Amino acid sequence: MSSNFVEIASAAKASVVDAVALESALRGHIRGEVRFDSGSRALYATDGSNYRQVPIGVVLPRDVNDVIATISLAREYGAPILCRGSGTSLAGQCCNVAVILDFTKYLNQILEIDPARRIARVQPGVVLDNLRNAAEKHHLTFGPDPASHDRCTLGGMIGNNSCGVHSVMAGKTDENIEALDILTYDGLRMSVGKTSDAELEQIIREGGRRGEIYAGLKGLRDKYSDLVRQKYPNIPRRVSGYNLNYLLPENGFDVARTLVGAEGTCVTVLQATCRLVESPPSRVLLLIAYPDIYQCADHVPDVLAHKPIGLEGVDDLLVEYTRRKGINSEGLALLPEGGGWLLTEFSADTVAAAEAQAPGLMQQLGRGANPPRMRLFTNRQQINRVWEVRESSLGVIS
Repeated sequence: MSSNFVEIASAAKASVVDAVALESALRGHIRGEVRFDSGSRALYATDGSNYRQVPIGVVLPRDVNDVIATISLAREYGAPILCRGSGTSLAGQCCNVAVILDFTKYLNQILEIDPARRIARVQPGVVLDNLRNAAEKHHLTFGPDPASHDRCTLGGMIGNNSCGVHSVMAGKTDENIEALDILTYDGLRMSVGKTSDAELEQIIREGGRRGEIYAGLKGLRDKYSDLVRQKYPNIPRRVSGYNLNYLLPENGFDVARTLVGAEGTCVTVLQATCRLVESPPSRVLLLIAYPDIYQCADHVPDVLAHKPIGLEGVDDLLVEYTRRKGINSEGLALLPEGGGWLLTEFSADTVAAAEAQAPGLMQQLGRGANPPRMRLFTNRQQINRVWEVRESSLGVIS
């Protein structure tokens, strides 16, 4: 799949893009919106990070055919492409001198929810909370939920391999993607997911560009599989490279999950089939406060041993910045005294059953040499106010 990245990079180096001609060609070939004006380019020049890169132009494709045509013309004119979700990335992933594709306005539909199979098919511009709200009607949810859940898109989450508070319950985005409908920079559209040995050999025998790609991936796997097993770190979230571990036979040669976290450097995602999990009906929140965030980190293994469904750490700087901006004073007032906090969520079928899971952890931490201050909340409104302290962080630190 790396050919997508190589060809985009080569195209960028080959020549200065004729933006006027490209804009004209796009207007003549797609139904969606083509925005090459200075105002639109300025709006898309930044994301949640401190980086600034003015794009060549912006395209809001109305359908999949628009995406295919846009990438075809970008390739013809030597223009890099960048697919953008809601722009909440903190390391400049949504900024580039490229043609930006924004799926949020039109390609934002939930195509199917199958409660029996516990899957959902979505377009890349679907906002996470819209999917979660639809799934909740079946007592299901999409597990990964970053703080930007009310605006981040599934396409962006796939690019970023997002996690969030409840990744301890359901895993990261890569663990919750069953299949992807993708488009390469050179125009090949195909569906990818787990691939049996027989299917892999059949694809390679059929040849063509698809067979070439799968043969290349198989060669990569065969050459480096032992090193991947030995050297790839077994950490909760790896965002510093490609998920080559998913190409291993024991992981089903899963091309879809291999692509999660690739930040669009390999393919454009047109559609995703997502895994849904049971949504716990009743929840309580235990706040654990230590003098600093480092002591909080030291006790994370103790907390995880009690199997919470959600865990998040907040430090004193985030709280202080929130206080300075006068945001959510009600939530801040609920925090126990301290310099670092662990927000620990338990769940069960009833509030009483969820509440009963907390005392064991509280007693264990209370017996330590430096016991923390703790507060247990069962009131839904108070719980929401506390979570808002964490969710405001992207705004208060910028």
